[in-house]
Amino acid sequence: MRKIIALAAVGTLALGLAACSDDSGDSDSLKVAASAVPHAQILEYIKDNLAAAEGLKLDIKVFDDYALQNPALDDGSVDANYFQHKPYLDQYNTENKKDLVPVTPVHLEPLGVYSKKNKALTDLKDGATISFPNDATNAGRALRLLADNGLITLKDGVGVNATERDVVGNPKKLTFKALDAEQLPRTLDDVDAAVINGNYALQANLSAKDALALEKAEGNPYANLLVVKKGHENDEDVLKLKKLLNSPEVKKYIEDEFQGSVLPAF
Repeated sequence: MRKIIALAAVGTLALGLAACSDDSGDSDSLKVAASAVPHAQILEYIKDNLAAAEGLKLDIKVFDDYALQNPALDDGSVDANYFQHKPYLDQYNTENKKDLVPVTPVHLEPLGVYSKKNKALTDLKDGATISFPNDATNAGRALRLLADNGLITLKDGVGVNATERDVVGNPKKLTFKALDAEQLPRTLDDVDAAVINGNYALQANLSAKDALALEKAEGNPYANLLVVKKGHENDEDVLKLKKLLNSPEVKKYIEDEFQGSVLPAF
């Protein structure tokens, strides 16, 4: 049975890697796992425009399932990843007894409330259904966004760890549907509103201007990070990529390309 489970785990990771880019790179490249939007786009901009001047070779591995990126970093399939915020990283390290570390924050993808049926939050009717992410950190984040906009009230002090059990006020008797984050844009035809992660909103051609409510950047703990295994924070190529990710050129690229749907966090 242990052998079967081990083989299944290897198979799952192999499928995840199969879903990433085919560019195998070379042994001198820094292999970085990334979600397609906007992470890989930002890395591709660096690869095409900035990396050569720093003597950096990038091999970008695009993962469709972000849950496979930390395991790929753990097992050495990649040298770094770029997809997650610190609450997600902290939860992964705690649950899996790992020691992945952040190198630098790069950008924030504001979580937004989107709807095809309502033009404002005040249009939501009693009993309306709202879909939101089902992973613990983003679920709490989504509930906090709804609370900040007066739709619900949460217990004092729950912060980013809020769950549906922490909803103490729900005057509109809203119904919640927790789903995998990548599925949320597809629910917009079936629900009254959806709280969608910024990268999946972008993939569905939803912009910040389409959101009925959007997270604020100030004091936001959800900046997406470049992450490596502990002990590799000061590797030469990692420091080169850190410098480029926090460069004026990348800041301008993010602002021009994403028009407020992605915000520089440096």
